Amino acid sequence: MKMYLCSLLLFGCCFTLMAQKPVIIIDPGHGGPDSGAIGSNGILEKDVVLEIAKQCLQLNRRLFGDRLEIYLTRYTDTLVSLGTRTRLAKALGADVFVSIHCNQAPNDKAQGFEIFLFHDQIDQKSTVIAANLANQLQHRLGIHLRGIKHANFQVLRDTHGYCPSLLLETGFISNAAEANYTKKKESQSAIALALLQSLIKSFQYD
Repeated sequence: MKMYLCSLLLFGCCFTLMAQKPVIIIDPGHGGPDSGAIGSNGILEKDVVLEIAKQCLQLNRRLFGDRLEIYLTRYTDTLVSLGTRTRLAKALGADVFVSIHCNQAPNDKAQGFEIFLFHDQIDQKSTVIAANLANQLQHRLGIHLRGIKHANFQVLRDTHGYCPSLLLETGFISNAAEANYTKKKESQSAIALALLQSLIKSFQYD
């Protein structure tokens, strides 16, 4: 009986630890027939953001021992509706929703990354995660910061009130230098690592 009770207690402790892992939904934008932006070097936004999302899964496992419970809204080159993406976050009880995109502009000199929050979002967690991510990308990777901004994007609007959410524009692939940087596997891994580190830092004191 004593051994049985110890086993139950051990199982309960393990279950509690598992349950405490932050649930992260990473949303690689576009997919399938929707390529998103097309870079000056021919790279497709849908491919870049999917690779960054996959790197988040791999690095979370290899470097951080699966400290975060990460789910992707798509794992392959398929088109998933915006409503389905946000419903996944609600169904899984997400602690944060992060949508990843690449930027594009008529001006090929435009550069830098942007982070968007919902236009009237004031929850502290979203702000903290955005600030930590901006710090990682700007100071550790040296990427130009265009600012933390607010917008009415559907994925932000639909998750508002359910979980903290943000949308990351990793850079302008219409800019030759940023397109070439973004195309490199090591750059995609670096962006993924910056995102993971900002999330872990944001949740470690909860």
